Amino acid sequence: MKVSIITVSYNSASTIKDTIESVASQTYDNIEYIVVDGNSKDKTVDIVTSYSKVIDKVVSEPDKGIYDAMNKGVQLATGDIAVSYTHLTLPTNREV
Repeated sequence: MKVSIITVSYNSASTIKDTIESVASQTYDNIEYIVVDGNSKDKTVDIVTSYSKVIDKVVSEPDKGIYDAMNKGVQLATGDIAVSYTHLTLPTNREV
């Protein structure tokens, strides 16, 4: 079963690295990782693009808020399950 994990962000440079690394540490091997950014003005996009080996799809463009960004992520998702995951950390080395 493929799991799509969607992170939405806006000016999240202080937290996005931990979020990405938390997703990257998962041991489940059929994860599609999508980051939808609301056209951040800080270093968020630079951090996100530095993880191109971990993130399958990145969108950075203006949106109409967090729910619009989540919907964009769901539209991009190809997994059997889609999970929105923002500014939290998943347990290290655990399956989703």
